[in-house]
Amino acid sequence: MSGQARVSGRGRHRIVRTGLAVLLGAVAALVTTAPAVAGDGPAGFWYGTDSTTITISGGAPYREPVIGGSYGGYVGMLGNWANLTGCNKIVVWSTTDAARAATNRGTYHLGVGVGGYYFMGGPGVDPHYDGTTTEAYAWGARQAAQALADAASRHVTYPVLFADIEIPGHSPSYTPADDNGWNSVYTSPCSGVVRTGFVPVTVDRAVLNGFAGYVTGHSAYRAGVYSAPDIWASIFGSGSASLIPNTYEWTYESFTGSLTHHPYGWCLSGTSTCAHFFGGQTSSSRYALMWQWSGGGGSRNGYGDFDQIDAARTP
Repeated sequence: MSGQARVSGRGRHRIVRTGLAVLLGAVAALVTTAPAVAGDGPAGFWYGTDSTTITISGGAPYREPVIGGSYGGYVGMLGNWANLTGCNKIVVWSTTDAARAATNRGTYHLGVGVGGYYFMGGPGVDPHYDGTTTEAYAWGARQAAQALADAASRHVTYPVLFADIEIPGHSPSYTPADDNGWNSVYTSPCSGVVRTGFVPVTVDRAVLNGFAGYVTGHSAYRAGVYSAPDIWASIFGSGSASLIPNTYEWTYESFTGSLTHHPYGWCLSGTSTCAHFFGGQTSSSRYALMWQWSGGGGSRNGYGDFDQIDAARTP
């Protein structure tokens, strides 16, 4: 007989179980210690947040709150037309999240850094409203001048400065005018009392033209617009005044209150929820830059505003 020890069936099973336990333990250790794979995609896209502070836990380099992946950028409200006219309303800027985005960009070369938008007022809240496109253009330029001053003080490095054009509804903390003066003319900027319930689309468009012209003429920033297809149509109609083929865009439609599915490109993975742009542009346009996919448009996710940012198209 050989000198090899015999192993009984019972002992053999015990050895197999022990070996399997060791193997599973090793696999578990690998899973526990391996870095998370979560992150944005395809290459060139970054997760980000905007406006209100969302707690970002952990140290640098910082990660996108709640859903994971690298924290790719922050975009905050630079100013509010209602403050330019003395109505004393809020400005939503997170110094904390802006600092984290700046650190990721400046130190770790992650994301796009810090961006800004200006909460725009339409012709109907212009203190000097006279119904002309000339005055509307000047009103847009005055708001742009304030936006540039605010961008300088907040160290905005993202190269596109956004005009926030929306119909906020009854939002007294932000504005005294439910439509921000895009579709109605008010007795005074702060009154909240409608004098005329109509503004020509050409006059509305002149405000945007004044903003964009001043931004590009007095700074290195490019002009962009934050809005959504239905809101855009309700202000500018569907004719030539609505078309902005060479203007950078940030949309907030479609949106969701759920953070279960995350963006990949311009759609939420595993769903039919996708970004829809406006002013004659689509997601395939080189000017389609950002998508606020949760937290905007009245959606609530319990945290704040989440964004998808295409750095490859950023000028």
